[in-house]
Order: sequence, then C-alpha cells, then structure tokens
Amino acid sequence: MARIRLKQLESYLQDVDIFDEPKILLEQYPTTPHIAACMLHTIEAQYGDIEGKMVADLGCGCGVLSCGAAMLGCGFCIGFDIDTDALEICSGNLDAMEITNVDLIQTDLTKLTCDPHSVWRDRFHTVIMNPPFGTKHNKGIDMEFLKLGLNMATTAVYSLHKTSTRQHLQKKAKEWGVEIEIIAELRYDLPASYRFHKQKSVDIEVDFIRLSRKTK
Repeated sequence: MARIRLKQLESYLQDVDIFDEPKILLEQYPTTPHIAACMLHTIEAQYGDIEGKMVADLGCGCGVLSCGAAMLGCGFCIGFDIDTDALEICSGNLDAMEITNVDLIQTDLTKLTCDPHSVWRDRFHTVIMNPPFGTKHNKGIDMEFLKLGLNMATTAVYSLHKTSTRQHLQKKAKEWGVEIEIIAELRYDLPASYRFHKQKSVDIEVDFIRLSRKTK
C-alpha cells in the first residue's frame, strides 16, 4: 500500500477524540498526535514492524496508536485497556474513521500472567504502548507493561518512558535478557489535565525505546 507521510499521518490523528474527564489513578494522559505519528512512522519506516503485522496496543486509551497503526496498514491490531470509558471513546474513533482492522478488549493488564502458557504469548509481531509512567499510586507499572509486552511480541516492543528512568530500563533489559535501543529522546508536552496541575503544560523528557529478544 502507499506509504503515508509523517505530516499526513499526524494530520489524520488530530481527529482522534480524547478524554473529557481523565482518571488520575489510571494516569490517563493522551498521547499527542505529533508524538504518536513520530513513533508509528519510525516503527514502520525504520523497522518495518507495522504494515501487514499483528499489533497489540497496551493501555490503548482513546486509541491514537491503534488508529495510526491501522492507517499504516497493520494486518490487525488489538487494543487492551482497563477503562470502559476510554474504550467507548476509542470505539467511537474507530467508527468515525471507518477503521475495521482494530478490535478492543477490556482487561486489567496487570493481572495478565507472563507464564509460557498465557493465551497471548507470542500472539503478536509488534507491541506498541504509552504506558503509565508509574507515578502516584502505580509505582512499577511501567515495568509490568514492558514485561507483558515482551511476553506477547515475537519481534519487538515499542514504548515511551521518562528519560530519568533510562538506567533502570537498561538494567531491566539486561536482567530480562533482551536488547534495548533508545530510538529517540522526545519532549512530551503534558497539558494540565487535573485540578492539582498548577501550570498550563509541562515538558517531560521521554525516551522512545525498542525492546527485542536477543538473536542467537
């Protein structure tokens, strides 16, 4: 299929509806169209890990990554999220954009096991995510998402994490026996979404990473 250019993809993703009332305990910060487009375009253009591939979007939220993966020609995508409100918005976005190769599953990802007999083990080529960063009451949840992603993907896991956690991520990758690549350093423009936010927006330094199993 014809490749969608980066700016075109970002323009399409501007139409994705986001949370009206994000839930703080779920760390529901929407992935901006710019960051989502940069992530997905790089994944496809540099690694060829979307077009024709089975893709999982962990913590899909309102679906910007799932929608973008579909636009880039993924074979099929499944978005997983715990929140029914987020999935309802995501479903509406898929309908509005006439996307038919994305399915949604409501589940608590922290409860999915990473054992060899898991129904989702090795079911996807590629896993994409913008996981909770593990602030507030969710310490360590970002690592849980990554470990689950590695259990589900046969090729690679792509994710966003605070740059301040880079050394911890590299240590975990070594512990898990997987390769880690820092693809890019990005600035996440986090808008004021909750009452306790004092500034209109805050720039957070984030790493866009790729995890893959080591080749023998």
